[in-house]
Amino acid sequence: MELRQLNTFRTVAYTLNFTRAAEALNYVPSNVTMQIKALEEELGVRLFDRLGKQLLLTDAGQRLLVHVREVFDKLDEARSDVHSGETLGGTLTVSANEVVCAYRLPAVFRRFRSRHPGVRLIFRSVANQELKQALFDGAADIVYVLDEPVRSGVLGAEPLAEERFRLFAAPDHPLAGRPKLHAEDFRGEVLLTNEKGCPYRTMFDRSFERQGIDDMTYLEFQSAEAIKQCAVSGIGIAFLPEIVARTEVERGELEVLAYALPDLNVRTQMLWHKGRWISPVMLSFMEAAREVFAWPNEDENVGNGINSIENAGRASL
Repeated sequence: MELRQLNTFRTVAYTLNFTRAAEALNYVPSNVTMQIKALEEELGVRLFDRLGKQLLLTDAGQRLLVHVREVFDKLDEARSDVHSGETLGGTLTVSANEVVCAYRLPAVFRRFRSRHPGVRLIFRSVANQELKQALFDGAADIVYVLDEPVRSGVLGAEPLAEERFRLFAAPDHPLAGRPKLHAEDFRGEVLLTNEKGCPYRTMFDRSFERQGIDDMTYLEFQSAEAIKQCAVSGIGIAFLPEIVARTEVERGELEVLAYALPDLNVRTQMLWHKGRWISPVMLSFMEAAREVFAWPNEDENVGNGINSIENAGRASL
């Protein structure tokens, strides 16, 4: 087995697409197919199943991927040791959901890039509920999740910021401007939320279910930006983290509704796999994240609180 073949196999296993793997490796697709075929012939097993246009790892492929990850981790460790004290290089793959990517990580990327311009930084946007699996699959080195405090014997987890959620509506919405709202006031309203499956949506649903409110209409979106813009247009009431709607509240396009959501205990957290070697590149990126979240005022779009929304919320509650 050649390292080139193993690297090609690893890339196809992560992308589950020959064309995307070829683009990532700067190969023509036929070269990728040829390498995988040669590896399968050498091992005497099928590594991928092809179901129509869908590509899946076989059981043998999944077992091989575990060993291939270990091989490349060891190689990275060896390179780091040989080049100790020199400028950091290599590749780092980071994943997060849309909210964390758009409103939390840009300042981290900027700080890290200013220190290590030679590192190839790859970002993959992943649905919140799929981020932990990306670590198990080896598709990401570090992930950032919006979730309840993560406790795992396999994954390392570090909370970086508490994320407060609010209900937002356009200024001309019937519930906007009222000094205090109760759960009963939301009967028959249209609520704009993310899709079912992520932790904070589940907690949000339970908060109304406990009070017997079940006759609201839900419009579900994959994008927080879509939720926000629909609220601005007056379509309904948005359930969002404070940080997402900061600019719209400051411009007067949205108002914080005077309804006290229960403590959802959701945090932006940095996760990594404890079983993998933590390279100097990973350590440096993790430290950049800690610095940015610890001193939010130094970087735009990062913070543990949003003054304008906090003040609006206090005034209305």
